[in-house]
Amino acid sequence: MSVISRAADAVGRWFAVLVLAGGALGLLAPDATSAVTPHIPLLLGVVMFGMGLTLRPVDFAVVARHPKAVALGVLAQYTVMPLLGFGIAHLLDLPPLLVVGMVLVGASPGGTASNVIVYLARGDVALSVAMTSVSTLLAPVLTPLIVLGLAGSTLPVDAGASSCRS
Repeated sequence: MSVISRAADAVGRWFAVLVLAGGALGLLAPDATSAVTPHIPLLLGVVMFGMGLTLRPVDFAVVARHPKAVALGVLAQYTVMPLLGFGIAHLLDLPPLLVVGMVLVGASPGGTASNVIVYLARGDVALSVAMTSVSTLLAPVLTPLIVLGLAGSTLPVDAGASSCRS
């Protein structure tokens, strides 16, 4: 087995521990670890590439044969998550701007982090990637509509206003 194969195997085996250790190090020594900040996009790319290497075409074939799972996940992403954000914000009696923030976070599609958690939990990574992809494609239309619908009841939102100012 080559050195790269052994290293990849070790990282795969100890990935959860490495993630927790990296998080702890970041919390304990934020100044020392802040030098990594400019490299986060590259590191996220490496993580996604590494997870992608664990997938095979047959994994996505299963998702294609069972599109209801993807549809259910995307439906939950754009209903359950924003409604939970809205509900929790109101339960905590948060100010209107924080309500909008909670709805926005809830209505935003998953990303690298959700796929990593599924990978660490030994879940269906292909399903997670498919759901993330579909949610991301729908986000430019659905996220503003959900924020307008839920957060607009708390804070006046002018949907017709231009976002560019001269």
